[in-house]
Amino acid sequence: MPMRVLIVDDHPIVASGCRALLAGDPDIVILEASDAETGEAAFVAERPDICVLDINLPGVSGFELARRILARSTTARIIMFSMNDDPVFAARAIEAGAKGYVSKSGDPGDLVEAIREVSCGGVFLTPATAQSIAFAGRGQAENRLGKLSAREIEILRLLAAGKSLTEIAWMVHASYKTIANTSSMMRHKLGLRTSAELVRLAIESRLA
Repeated sequence: MPMRVLIVDDHPIVASGCRALLAGDPDIVILEASDAETGEAAFVAERPDICVLDINLPGVSGFELARRILARSTTARIIMFSMNDDPVFAARAIEAGAKGYVSKSGDPGDLVEAIREVSCGGVFLTPATAQSIAFAGRGQAENRLGKLSAREIEILRLLAAGKSLTEIAWMVHASYKTIANTSSMMRHKLGLRTSAELVRLAIESRLA
């Protein structure tokens, strides 16, 4: 039976590149979605064997989509895919329940290898990514994102996109109070006084 791989990415070039990369393998069937909502619906309808999620989706991110998918099926096999080479993102992807992390700027073969490894029940990180996570602690003082959870990074990203706390609460299926408290805790963790400073940090960290 062919392996069904769901790719959730809003860049047509990336999606077509993934198709081309995997087209030669008759054992793989590609399913596609372009945002978290259609990705979640595709997961429910198709129950793919592997989900490859771009972290930086329009609307809510791949972190939030991973949370929703794993809430529906704790055994879902997820690979996160990102343009951002920051080791914090790889570490948070693994913490969010992903079984693999692939950088879009890396070797195209990494994605094929990740799909193979994760489909067999394994995990996948390139040696360079694994090493950067292992030594990320040394640069933690400079990299303040390292203090935040995947959920907090998601909220910070949506603040940077100009969303209000009310909109964010609706988008991530949480109460306004929860988002307001999380925003306040983030400011405290990062030593920031205002929401504007939070947004500035998000933009400087290329989250927006």
